[in-house]
Amino acid sequence: MRIEVRRYDHPDSARLIDEVQQEYVIRYGGVDETPVDAAEFAPPRGLFLVGYLDGTPVATGGWRGHDGGDAEMKRMYVTPAVRGRGLARAVLAELERTAYAAGHRRLILETGLRQPEAIALYESAGYTPVTPFGHYADATEAYHLGKPLTREEITCPSTPSAT
Repeated sequence: MRIEVRRYDHPDSARLIDEVQQEYVIRYGGVDETPVDAAEFAPPRGLFLVGYLDGTPVATGGWRGHDGGDAEMKRMYVTPAVRGRGLARAVLAELERTAYAAGHRRLILETGLRQPEAIALYESAGYTPVTPFGHYADATEAYHLGKPLTREEITCPSTPSAT
């Protein structure tokens, strides 16, 4: 799998982003926020990645920077057809690498809904519960995880490089 850094409005990215939005609505029963927009992910304060497998966009993820060295992870997604093949782990590693390279020292996430498969992925990658923050800070079903970023922790020989 090759991870390519694409703008949120690239035609290939847009199709996958639409799929992300549809799945969130189907799985969680309501309209969710727009997956990506220029204000959240414009470099250098943010980045949105699209992962490709054999030329087909199959995975997404992004981060946006916050003051104090934190970056917030947004919209990690792998299409159902390729789940279980390690693509989510590859995108996660690339998000960590690019956030660290941009000067962030912790990657955090919040979700308003508990997503067991996502939580298992993050915990297996070293993420631990952190103090609630953001939009879901007071929500009882929200889950907040974070991981300090260091050069040693994010170096992985099997991690594809961004282009």
